[in-house]
Amino acid sequence: MSERLSAGDTAPDFTLPDADGNDVALKDLRGKNVIVYFYPAAMTPGCTKQACDFRDSLDSLQAAGYAVLGISPDKPAKLAKFRERDGVTFPLLSDPDKEVLQAYGAFGEKTMYGKKVTGVIRSTFVVDPEGKVAIAQYNVKATGHVAKLRRDLGL
Repeated sequence: MSERLSAGDTAPDFTLPDADGNDVALKDLRGKNVIVYFYPAAMTPGCTKQACDFRDSLDSLQAAGYAVLGISPDKPAKLAKFRERDGVTFPLLSDPDKEVLQAYGAFGEKTMYGKKVTGVIRSTFVVDPEGKVAIAQYNVKATGHVAKLRRDLGL
């Protein structure tokens, strides 16, 4: 089980391919607030709901100075299908080796349908312009999470 991050920790840097295979690096977004969220699998009901909530809130998040990145273990080709199917308008990044998921504490043991399993822990982080974790939220709900995050951010 990877260690969990807390507010004030340095956000682990990463470079991951997006749905088109282009590298996206967190360090290239220094100077901006970045919402990094981890989700288990593209094209599943909960992950679709969460991605669509971020998509529908993107204009107001960007107007408040926030960029959004979604990360899952899916390959870029699946992310491209997800983006096209659901009109996702922010980068979806591929972490098939789960190295970034583990660096953020977003992969490990969790309870699913009453059973202990190992997998992606639905998590959201807000990284400040200096690269520090401002908010770290683990085991978030797919539905209603973006609205709660917006309240937490005062938006």
